Amino acid sequence: MLKEWQMELPKLVVSVHGGMQKFELHPRIKQLLGKGLIKAAVTTGAWIITGGVNTGVAKHVGDALKEHSSQSSRKICTIGIAPWGVIENRNDLVGRDIVAPYQTLLNPLSKLNVLNNLHSHFILVDDGTVGKYGAEVKLRRELEKMINLQRIHFYCVPFLFMLTYKELHFCNLLYVGIGQGVPVVALIFEGGPNVILTVLEYLQESPPVPVVVCEGTGRAADILAYVYKQTEEGGNIPEGAEPEIISTIKKTFNFGQSEAVHLFQTLLECMKKKELITVFHIGSDEHQDIDVAILTALLKGTNASAFDQLVLTLAWDRVDIAKNHVFVYGQQWLVGSLEQAMLDALVMDRVAFVKLLIENGVSMHKFLTIPRLEELYNTKQGPTNPALFHLVRDAKQGNLPPGYKLTLIDVGLVVEYLMGGTYRCTYTRKRFRVIYNILFLFLLFKADTITEEGKKKKTKDDIVDIDDPETRRFPYPLNELLLWAVLMKRQKMALFFWQHGEESMAKALVACKLYRSMAYESKQSDLVDDTSEELKEYSNEFGQLAVELLEQSFRQDETMAMKLLTYELKNWSNATCLKLAVSSRLRPFVAHTCTQMLLSDMWMGRLNMRKNSWYKVILSILLPPAILMLEYKTKAEMSHIPQSQDAHQMTMEDSENNFQNIVEDIPMVTTHLYLDPELVTLRPKRLPITRKFYAFYHAPIVKFWFNTLAYLGFLMLYTFVVLVKMEALPSVQEWIVIAYIFTLAIEKIREIFMSEAGKISQKVKVWFSDYFNVSDTIAIITFFIGFGLRFGAEGNVDENTYKVNYIFVAGRLIYCLNIIFWYVRLLDFLAVNQHAGPYVMMIGKMVANMFYIVVIMALVLLSFGVPRKAILYPNEEPSWVLAKDIVFQPYWMIFGEVYAYEIDVCANNSEPHSQKLCVTGSWLTPFLQSVYLFVQYIIMVNLLIAFFNNVYLQVKAISNIVWKYQRYHFVMAYHEKPILPPPLILLSHMASLFCCVCKQRKKDKTSDGPKLFLTEEDQKKLHDFEELCVEMYFNEKDDKFHSGSEERIRVVMDLLLLVTKSCPTHRNPMDKIPPAHTNCFSDSI
Repeated sequence: MLKEWQMELPKLVVSVHGGMQKFELHPRIKQLLGKGLIKAAVTTGAWIITGGVNTGVAKHVGDALKEHSSQSSRKICTIGIAPWGVIENRNDLVGRDIVAPYQTLLNPLSKLNVLNNLHSHFILVDDGTVGKYGAEVKLRRELEKMINLQRIHFYCVPFLFMLTYKELHFCNLLYVGIGQGVPVVALIFEGGPNVILTVLEYLQESPPVPVVVCEGTGRAADILAYVYKQTEEGGNIPEGAEPEIISTIKKTFNFGQSEAVHLFQTLLECMKKKELITVFHIGSDEHQDIDVAILTALLKGTNASAFDQLVLTLAWDRVDIAKNHVFVYGQQWLVGSLEQAMLDALVMDRVAFVKLLIENGVSMHKFLTIPRLEELYNTKQGPTNPALFHLVRDAKQGNLPPGYKLTLIDVGLVVEYLMGGTYRCTYTRKRFRVIYNILFLFLLFKADTITEEGKKKKTKDDIVDIDDPETRRFPYPLNELLLWAVLMKRQKMALFFWQHGEESMAKALVACKLYRSMAYESKQSDLVDDTSEELKEYSNEFGQLAVELLEQSFRQDETMAMKLLTYELKNWSNATCLKLAVSSRLRPFVAHTCTQMLLSDMWMGRLNMRKNSWYKVILSILLPPAILMLEYKTKAEMSHIPQSQDAHQMTMEDSENNFQNIVEDIPMVTTHLYLDPELVTLRPKRLPITRKFYAFYHAPIVKFWFNTLAYLGFLMLYTFVVLVKMEALPSVQEWIVIAYIFTLAIEKIREIFMSEAGKISQKVKVWFSDYFNVSDTIAIITFFIGFGLRFGAEGNVDENTYKVNYIFVAGRLIYCLNIIFWYVRLLDFLAVNQHAGPYVMMIGKMVANMFYIVVIMALVLLSFGVPRKAILYPNEEPSWVLAKDIVFQPYWMIFGEVYAYEIDVCANNSEPHSQKLCVTGSWLTPFLQSVYLFVQYIIMVNLLIAFFNNVYLQVKAISNIVWKYQRYHFVMAYHEKPILPPPLILLSHMASLFCCVCKQRKKDKTSDGPKLFLTEEDQKKLHDFEELCVEMYFNEKDDKFHSGSEERIRVVMDLLLLVTKSCPTHRNPMDKIPPAHTNCFSDSI
């Protein structure tokens, strides 16, 4: 069956027995039993075995399958085993490897039966008899026994290395022990005397087969249920019950006394194995659904250990059974057993089981080791991500051999490749590589071949001890498992690990970035599938979680929420949540009110002003004494704003000095040592003059206006230089322009080398990703080319020969063209403004996206320009001027210049030039020009305008969000700029170089970048606050869900279903309710 029919090995077999003849079930009972049976089969991956014919119990199973198939496309393996001699039209089924049509309509006069067409597979047994049942019984039992001997393949990690001897030995024991046989359970519906004999056979098997009896279905099932309830412990029945039972048997089966007594004795034999029998009664509190009754009967009817039962429920994916019947109070568990179950649950993507095992004491810190995590990445079971190997190949920039096993270092390279920029994964750091290599060598050559010195290796930070169990574990295992779930494309598992543990906001942003990058890589491949869209949905889901968590945090505490955005994430490459959000292009996150408030505070620096800020800043730049009149923020107001190391140190010193000065100035009563609180609160904390100047000039808004004013002055001087006569030697104005551009070039080089990227190639790549950096590079290079040509020549005109110096003129022309770049660069300054910024972004988006339309317009232009030139000028000599003539006039025709005198050259006698163009075939040009103008001017130009209009509408709808997102780059750019603008920026560079040398002498390795300085206690409070916000977020989400109208309707329907279950004998339970009450009940719904 597994080989020929390509069926998967079942994890459970439900053998359904009952009446072979037609019998009726109450519609409600039939619906509940069928629904429960199908649920048991679907959730556990079970096979259902029946008699296969379209009558009796097999027909009822088929009806349940029919209802399921109409609601779900998932197919259930239902095997019908029937005698060949009772099948109608059986000769139509004779053949080998053929597809045979079979008529399932039964002849009313025939004594045979047809097969039930809702079964998936059939086995027909021929013993030579015709019209008699029983030929299939022996084969059916043997098949069930054979299936029971098959081992369910559970996941076990036979580590080849990186395990201690004890771990390897334990894993081998588990690998042998957890391969359970496929469990078999018998399900009894109705039935005759033979069904009772079948039940006895099942109970006396070795090993015995549990039996589930469905009470209320009639005949044999009801008698079994009745005797089960009457039987006491030990299989005895109370006095006086025997005559009643025998009488019931006589009436039910029309038996005589001897036959009834014999069947009664059979029932007593069955009751000796009462513990293997489960009676299912609709509406009982013990078993609400038959699927629960089936699965609990299997657990109760086998002598399996608690671990084996857990493995079975794990294979069935029935966490409810495991929670209620396996993890019972007082059950003792081995740590190794639970860890093995956790490993199976992770591999098979059983999220509910992972949660259950954590709740029952599995320590993820002790569970997750380096070898276990590596094997999780290499598992072939459960959902996998085939693109992961392609990503490893791209990250390593080489091909992988067949059967290549991923290492965690490979995974680290993939994470860095997907995160991009300056992200550095833990798996690629030096300390982890040292631990990984030592573990590999230690377990490859065994412990006794490595000396004590070899077990320890000193790194830059500390000594790595391989004997320490903590060495092979992870400090934050849930973070590592989140990365694994994301890279393996297991979204539900990733969401679970996001919900648990610390740094939920950072984990959501990292998952969002990884999914987005994988979606991009998938889209770049040649495969045409929905993987890219699926990954985008996953990315958007995590992005939405990050935004909602930020909103929840902001509502709870604004200051703490801002700290969440900018504190350093030690476990995520020392990044911040804000950097991760920008890297993920998560615009709603960056555009959130909390983020924008933080950016506003960063933009102002320590300046405390909200209105007319530009006016005050410009006035203070032009009149420095006005700096002393500005207000500045206190230490408390700066607590959530990221600062440089020097600025933070000054803030701390100022707060201490101010506090000391205040205490010294407060009068004290010596007898009581009393401080006047009014003086303490009313006395303002003033900054020293030097601190005020430092805070002012280090504010990003001041740097922006300082650079803007300097740039406007530079642009005015440059304009003056190109407009007036250029002398042989540069004027003062030109020297200032040269100095400005030279110092700006030095600043651009500094920006490249000071970027956070590790390698020089990455620094250059990240820096050139900005359009204005590319424009500045071209502008600087072309300017110095022009300067070299202009300075190398002696002058414009030689005074002796009056000849033009073309080298000098070329240099001046380059100056004239170069100034275009510097005027365009003003757009970068305008982008800071909230109103002008979106329009600058619209221009960039229009230019970037109109490429294909321009190509089409160029094709139309060439298709007209070439034949027009060839017809009107047939005698042209080879020249590059022809290329210009092809496009020159047709291009200007787009804007309305039609060159009327060349439309009909032979008819235009007023123009002498036109007579020369009157050549053979010139009459074609008016026709070609009319077609060209129609296509180009009416169709293509309007198409381009419509395209621009569409871009405008799209950008206008999100202009506010996009501008807020771009604002982060402006703030950070000016936060990191030197104080002075070009050309005075050279002084700032010299000061920075001096400070850098001093820090190296002091061996001070602190970063100069802006960051939030928090103590360990502050970080703990921040993590507690974040966990509280996550908990409140889910509580509010649950409350909103339960208060929704759909959920309330579902609860009411569940109550009605419960009433229906408790009253199965009534066709409509509402019939017993008086009409008045019914109307009231309907109104309440």
